[in-house]
This record gives sequence, C-alpha cells and structure tokens, in this order.
Amino acid sequence: MTNFRLTLSYDGSRYNGWQRQGNTRNTIQEKLETALGRILEQSVDAAGSGRTDAGVHARMQTVSFRAKTDMSAAKILAQLRRWLPEDIGAEALSEAPPRFHARLSCTGKSYLYRVWNSSAPCVFDRKYVSRVPEPLDIEAMREASNALLGEHDFAAFAVARGKKSTVRRIGGIEISREGPEVRFLMSGNGFLYNMARIITGTLLEVGRGCIEAGEVSAVLASRGRRGAGPTAEAKGLCLWETRYE
Repeated sequence: MTNFRLTLSYDGSRYNGWQRQGNTRNTIQEKLETALGRILEQSVDAAGSGRTDAGVHARMQTVSFRAKTDMSAAKILAQLRRWLPEDIGAEALSEAPPRFHARLSCTGKSYLYRVWNSSAPCVFDRKYVSRVPEPLDIEAMREASNALLGEHDFAAFAVARGKKSTVRRIGGIEISREGPEVRFLMSGNGFLYNMARIITGTLLEVGRGCIEAGEVSAVLASRGRRGAGPTAEAKGLCLWETRYE
C-alpha cells in the first residue's frame, strides 16, 4: 500500500465545498475520489488538509490517500489531469512517508481574502472577490488586526461545532491595497469553522467605521459570536497555502 501526497487547486464557485456529503455528489472530495477510483480501479479515501466551505477556492489544498498500485505518481498525475473537471487542478503528486496525513501532519495554513473596494464593475474577477463599494480605512483595519495576533481563544470568531478547543495561533494578518482591490492574508496554525471569513467580516466593519479598532480586543475576550462582524462572503476566500514540517 503506497501513501501519496497530492496538491490540488480549485475554483469552488460551483461546488458544495470540499467535504463529501450524503445528499450531493457535487463536492471536491467526491470528484477527486471518483477520478482516483477510475484510474486506480479501487475505492480511494482522500483526506484533505481541511474543509473549505461551499464557494471557497483553493490555490494549495494538500490531500493524502493510500492505494495498492504499481502505477507511478507521474502516471497517476497525468491521468488525474485528464479525468478531473477543468475547475479542479492536480498540481503535483508524489509518494509520501507512510505516516504522512494531509490534515494531521499540517502545521499551518494561510488564507487570502479579496475585496473589490470600488463602485466600478468587476466583470472578470467577480467570482473571486467580495464587493464593498464604500471607502475602507486600511490603517484602522491594520490596527484592529493586531489584537488577533498570537494564541487566543477564537470562539467569538467562529461558528460553534462540537466541543473541540477553540484556541488557535495567528502568526500574521497582512492587509494591503492593490488599486481597487483590498487583500487580507491570514496565517496561523489552524482555523476554526468560518473563522477566516468572520475575522474578515469584523475587520471590514472596522474599515467602514461601524466597529472601533480598539473594540476588537474586547470582542475576542468575550468569546461570544454576537460581538464580532458578519461572516464575509465565501467567494472572496481562497485557501492560499498549507505548511508541513
């Protein structure tokens, strides 16, 4: 049995997220496992570094799977590129150490959120940006983001799911402007369900002047979802990078 490590990119616009679901076959995991099953002529269980929600994109989703095969990684990769739909890209495939697991071995991730901050139309990137036409105070958002750096309980910035720990470490939040586009690049050792989108939604409220930059520390300490901003749209978010030892 060979363990493989796969790097995927995908446009999540038409999918119901990464995770396989019982009520639909329209997920990234389902499409990948179907293609691998056809190529390897066996059932394959593919594990991703984490789930992406419906409509969220990925530049670098890492996947691991095991298969009993003599087929080389290069040949499997070539076949994947043939059978996967054009909005799911097989970027790289290699054999991995036996204990490698895409989720359990992951040490960090980065997410990029793109905002079209203009009243002008955004025709060609409209599926990959969230539109905010009103002016945004970049410096205020940067000031507010400092309160989120380091290790904290991020319960206020996530949708509750089960009883697992809500403590995470954020190593950096870079906020930049490129013409009419504002970008939020967040890096950490892990992200809770909707955490990246709620952080973005909160910082956008700061940028609009609806929340004071100094209030974000109190929101974080409250551990209550009601104090944070709205969940930003899925289409502006992209899983940018996954990191391993």
